[in-house]
Amino acid sequence: MTNHSSRKQPQHQLSETRFWIQRLSKTAIRAAHILGVAISSGGFIFHLDKALWLNWWLLAMFSGGLMMAQEIYRSKLWLIQLKGVLTFIKLGLLASIILIPQQQPNIYIIVLLLSVFIAHGPAALRHYSIWHRRVIDEPKRMRKKELEWVIKNR
Repeated sequence: MTNHSSRKQPQHQLSETRFWIQRLSKTAIRAAHILGVAISSGGFIFHLDKALWLNWWLLAMFSGGLMMAQEIYRSKLWLIQLKGVLTFIKLGLLASIILIPQQQPNIYIIVLLLSVFIAHGPAALRHYSIWHRRVIDEPKRMRKKELEWVIKNR
């Protein structure tokens, strides 16, 4: 009979519960963001009455801010990696709508396209550091084998 307390635990151990809470909360925030962006898109692109889409826009902005906070908390490198830099560029483009409102639909479409590259681009693109001029990332906090150990030994 093996004593579970005598086994070495992984250095960055997450409990199974904490892992699932973090994973599901990140997914829920992302889902809220996509919902807000999708519904408010019609308002931006087709110049609909603000009352129809403003609350969805606010949901997109609030959930986007939460996603940024999660990323920065997880790794300060996000701020100098393309995924972070392009996020700030997107915010700048959205702010530029105030200065050039006649370009609102075009700017919004560019922001949507940048979002696809940030979310679904290759890791070498997303993790490229504008400061270091190369791909840079922190070691993964929870590797698959470590997660399996947590699940097996709970």
